[in-house]
Amino acid sequence: MLLLLLATGARAEEVPASGGNFGGVGLLETRNARFREDGTLEAGASLRHQRRFWFVNFQALPFLETTFRLTERLNATTGRGFTTDRSFDLKLRLLREGDWTPAVAVGLQDFIGTGLYSGEYLVASKRWWGLDLSAGLGWGRLGTGGEWNNPLGYLHDGFDNRPRDVGRGGTLQRNWFRGEDVAPFAGIEWSVPPLGTPWGVVDGLRAKAEWSGDRLRDERGGYPARRDTGRGDAASRVNLGLQWSNDWLDAGLSFTHGTDLLLRVSLRMNPADPPRLPLPDPPPLPRRAAHVPASEAALAEAVFDALAQAGFTPLAFRQEEQTAEIAVEGGRFNGQPQVAARILRATEGLLPPGVEMLRIRWWLAGAEVAVLEIPRAVLEGTTTGRASPEEAWATARPLPATGAIPPGGFEPSDLDTSWGVEPRLALQLGDPTRTLRWQAGVAAGGRVSLGAGFSLAGSVQQALAGNLDQGPTSDSRLPHVRTDYGRYAAEGKFSIPALYGERIWNLAPDVFARGTVGLLEPMFGGASAEVLWRPFDRGFAVGLDLNWVKQRAFDGLLGLRNYQTTTGHLSVYADLPVWNLYGVVRAGRYLAGDWGATFELGRRFSSGIEVGGFATFTNVSAAQFGEGSFDKGLYVRVPLNLFGAESRGRGGVLIRPIQRDGGQRLSVDNPLWDVTREGRADMLRDGIAGFSR
Repeated sequence: MLLLLLATGARAEEVPASGGNFGGVGLLETRNARFREDGTLEAGASLRHQRRFWFVNFQALPFLETTFRLTERLNATTGRGFTTDRSFDLKLRLLREGDWTPAVAVGLQDFIGTGLYSGEYLVASKRWWGLDLSAGLGWGRLGTGGEWNNPLGYLHDGFDNRPRDVGRGGTLQRNWFRGEDVAPFAGIEWSVPPLGTPWGVVDGLRAKAEWSGDRLRDERGGYPARRDTGRGDAASRVNLGLQWSNDWLDAGLSFTHGTDLLLRVSLRMNPADPPRLPLPDPPPLPRRAAHVPASEAALAEAVFDALAQAGFTPLAFRQEEQTAEIAVEGGRFNGQPQVAARILRATEGLLPPGVEMLRIRWWLAGAEVAVLEIPRAVLEGTTTGRASPEEAWATARPLPATGAIPPGGFEPSDLDTSWGVEPRLALQLGDPTRTLRWQAGVAAGGRVSLGAGFSLAGSVQQALAGNLDQGPTSDSRLPHVRTDYGRYAAEGKFSIPALYGERIWNLAPDVFARGTVGLLEPMFGGASAEVLWRPFDRGFAVGLDLNWVKQRAFDGLLGLRNYQTTTGHLSVYADLPVWNLYGVVRAGRYLAGDWGATFELGRRFSSGIEVGGFATFTNVSAAQFGEGSFDKGLYVRVPLNLFGAESRGRGGVLIRPIQRDGGQRLSVDNPLWDVTREGRADMLRDGIAGFSR
């Protein structure tokens, strides 16, 4: 019987993990050695007396959990009012659970933050049937129970001393696993069998109990206070709770530290297979034409009309023996495979029967970004289900983007115009006096393409609601390139976010160039130039941008202020060989005149969702930078076609813990990497499902 119980441990990690109160996977206040499924993205809140935790949890890699947390807590300095604390946690799997061995993980809590919640832990978990047992050892905040001496102190005396630096936030803590005292913690999670109720069967219920190593040091209010320090002391270190989970929701209620009820709610999804609305059915593929127009000009005109009705801007058409060469710009379709499929659906009934090869030239924002040759018959078979997308990909041949309109091709002469109206939402997180500042508005914008890559573009915006205009007065010791966002919001209720002339073109095969002059972004205007080398068949690109800019007036209209600067960066973009990771490194001069580098790491999922983060380090010291110590942030980018509309657009959320002036880059509308990224052979491979649409 004992052997049978132990053998169940091999299946332990098949049981879905559940969330803890601080955002990551765990019991209640303590962590365990469990992890979510790879890629899981989770957001939620834990609410208790005088403390509220808002968190985003991302299973960044199969063995790495990352958690960003905003904490609204009683101000421990004054004993009244609230302050906002920002934390970042990591948990790393050391050992998977086996038949006889437990799962083991090590974690860093608040290792980039104020240090108030800073702590480290080593934890093991083992499951027997419906019981999941965990035990570990905590350091720092997680070891303030102080029952044991630090075992690492026997190896070196330095581990007995834990310097504390609870301050401005954003500081990388370096006192890991140090401190004279540590505390054990342990807990149990019971997967309650399905329960019959008058409303149906309840499944997914977990009962949790734990002994915490945290005695609430540095907390004030709501707890018995120590006479010597006035700081908090937990009435009890036993925590009890119930949590219910399904495929997308966690909801729990717990009684913590002998005094407080805590409510935890979170939503989660798998970015590789997110919930989505169905896309409209593609138009049917017409029969091949039995007759063709009498002249090539008439054929080209008919092809142009069909492409325009399909949502493209037709640029050129040429037939050479058995090859039809078609150049189009834009379209609302995401990726080369779907662009090729929609071009075929639009022109199948027009192209001569003898055309056996299609050469598709796809342009975006004035530059050719991709050239694709594909047999017509294979593409026909894919759109009708007689062939697989893999067959289409195997026969497709990507080529360098040159920007050359084929000699003898027919070109339309009309100017291309586009415009639209969209909602705008600006968010500012992490202000120490206010967790969230926001402004909602509506913007209308348009773009006129003049040919040869030249265009004019602009937009106007009207703020409708929000509190972003109440942002604090800047205390920055650097030029105020971003921290006056409150003044821009207050004085620029009606504003011109951008108004510029631009040219984007192909400088050489797979070499792209951009020049932009005007009001480049809401806070700066001037001149911006960029060159990008992006080999179509390689997983990297190299770019250089140079910009001379002046700061715009606070009313967001046509005026300029006195501050001016030159800024620019050398950038390297690279796809990494595992887990669909990509990295970006930028080095150069930032808007406040500081020099340094930005490091970005992200992960792109098959759905098109991207999750990543960045950090910027410059020659500005943490003291000069101010609150936050250095610029950093997390982002999630979501393709709009997940919401049921054919679109190349993307929405996104940027979580920048606090907005300061150090490490700030210019933000132009059409950076070349964003314009040309979809034209690479790797993106063709990743999007082959589009051949069937």
